[in-house]
Amino acid sequence: MGPQSPCSEIAWRYAVPQFNPRQRIMITRFVTRSLVIAGLAVMSHGAWAGKTLDAVRHRGVLQCGVSTGVAGFSAPDSKGRWSGLDVDVCRAVAAAVLHDPEKVKFVPLNAQQRFASLQSGQIDVLSRNTSWTLTRDASLGFHFTGITYYDGQGFLVPKKYKVTSPKQLKGAQVCVQAGTTTEKNLSDFSRTNNLGIKPVVFDTFEAAFKAFFAGRCQAYTTDASGLASVRNKEAPHPDDYLILPELISKEPLGPAVRRGDDEWFDIVKWTVFALQEAEELGLTQANVAQGSRSTDPAVLRFVGASEDTGKLLGLDKAWALRAVQAVGNYGEMFERNVGSHSVLQLPRGLNRLWTQGGLVYAPPIR
Repeated sequence: MGPQSPCSEIAWRYAVPQFNPRQRIMITRFVTRSLVIAGLAVMSHGAWAGKTLDAVRHRGVLQCGVSTGVAGFSAPDSKGRWSGLDVDVCRAVAAAVLHDPEKVKFVPLNAQQRFASLQSGQIDVLSRNTSWTLTRDASLGFHFTGITYYDGQGFLVPKKYKVTSPKQLKGAQVCVQAGTTTEKNLSDFSRTNNLGIKPVVFDTFEAAFKAFFAGRCQAYTTDASGLASVRNKEAPHPDDYLILPELISKEPLGPAVRRGDDEWFDIVKWTVFALQEAEELGLTQANVAQGSRSTDPAVLRFVGASEDTGKLLGLDKAWALRAVQAVGNYGEMFERNVGSHSVLQLPRGLNRLWTQGGLVYAPPIR
């Protein structure tokens, strides 16, 4: 037993001066052991339910902030059913927490509304093609829970202009949405390259690309994935437009939650990781239910057949299994919404698993 700290000595001296030094040491050891045992007991019972998890369960529905319509990421069909990569993330969280991927209320938000809606508690998670930046992470009161799409800002131009690089847009009018990293990146790019680009700013995503197709601007800029969505879904003649190959920024997109509720942060974060790890483990929407028959310890742990990882999140042991049953693994989500099985036909590129030369790398579930 080492010497007692000055603070502990003062506390004993004034709080319990009737004990002699030997008694103080014995009592100190007893209190220390009791605190360690109590701490281990708390840890063994897993995470305590946070206020957001309690609210979601009490409400019986997850409130998810999405875009007002970006094909491949979050957009409603003619019957009002939402689909997209960002939408699937929320359905996976609902499956993990509420045991039902359909228990989601999708709240369409423009760029200016999205952060205030998360801050005010109107939504539980923002899954809306939103870039993770220092300013948003450190000053707006949010936690980004992972990266679901590695993107970069590009330019869409009419082929008739014969432009092959953004650096040829000197003095051009460029349509851009207000309140986005896109607007700031455009300004920085123009200033750095002395291009004198004239931004034509619009409040909404729809207004910006519609003005471009109407001939108001010589180019339109947003994330490259958004450009592919707009060209394929909105252009009167998609073959008349070119997405320039050069990107001017890094845009890591992912869901965000409010700060101050670490339990909820962990749930959304690990649901994203589970979808990515499932692909690495070879677990799909079709076969994940048979994971309990596997001889792979990682698979058995993932589906809750050998260990209960859910108790650490305030969930049950089948939380990850349900998430994959609901939407498939990350690769299935990608291909269905933006990849080879979608109208966008975007290549995986950086969004391949790390084992396949990409950047997608999930911490292990153990």
